[in-house]
Amino acid sequence: MRQKIRVIIADDHDCVRVGVKRVLQAAPHIECVGEAADTQGLAELLDDRACDVVVSDISMPGVHGGSNAVSFLRRLLRGQSHPCVVVLTMICHAHMLSGLLHIGVGGIVDKRETVTALIDAIEAAFAGHIYLSEHARVAIDAADAPPQLRAGMLSAREWEVFQLYVQGLAVHEIALRLQRSGKTISTQKRSAMRKLGLETEADLIDYARQIGLA
Repeated sequence: MRQKIRVIIADDHDCVRVGVKRVLQAAPHIECVGEAADTQGLAELLDDRACDVVVSDISMPGVHGGSNAVSFLRRLLRGQSHPCVVVLTMICHAHMLSGLLHIGVGGIVDKRETVTALIDAIEAAFAGHIYLSEHARVAIDAADAPPQLRAGMLSAREWEVFQLYVQGLAVHEIALRLQRSGKTISTQKRSAMRKLGLETEADLIDYARQIGLA
C-alpha cells in the first residue's frame, strides 16, 4: 500500500483551513495530521507530530507577534531534517515569489487556482520537485527582469529592519531600538529593497501590504 503523505495546514482564516482539509480528505494518498491558525501553533504542531508537507499561508501572525510567517519558514527550511513546504497565497509580487523559492519552498499555489493545483503541489514537493501554479508562474514571468539568484534572500538583520520600517519607525528610531548606527540601518534598508526589487517608498508600502506587514 502506498504511504500516505502527512500534511499540516497553517492559515489564519478558518474557511481556508476547512476548504483545504476537505480537498485533502478527498485524496486517498494524503492525510491531514494537524491544523494551525498562526505560526506559533504551526511550530508547536511540528514539535509534536510527524509531517511530510506543510501547506502554509505567509500572511498570518508570527511566532513573536508579527504578521508574517516567512521568517519562521526560512528557519524551518534551514534545518537538517524538515518537511517540505507548499505556500498557499494571494501574493503576486514576482520577487517575493522568487524569494520563497530561494529559501527552499517546494511549491507555490495561488488561492485562486483550482483544487487540483494544491494536490499537484503537495505531490511534487514530496517528490523533491518544484511546483508553481499557473498564477504564480505568470506573475514571475511577467516581471520586467528575471529575478537574480537569491535576489529575494534577505539576511536576518535586513528582514528585521524591513519589518520595523514598514511598521512606521524612522531610520533613527530603528537604529536606537536595535543599537546600530543610522548609517548601518540605512544601508540594510536599501539592501533589502534592492533584493526585493523595490525602487520607491510606494513600492515598499505596496509590497508590505501584499505580504500582510502593513
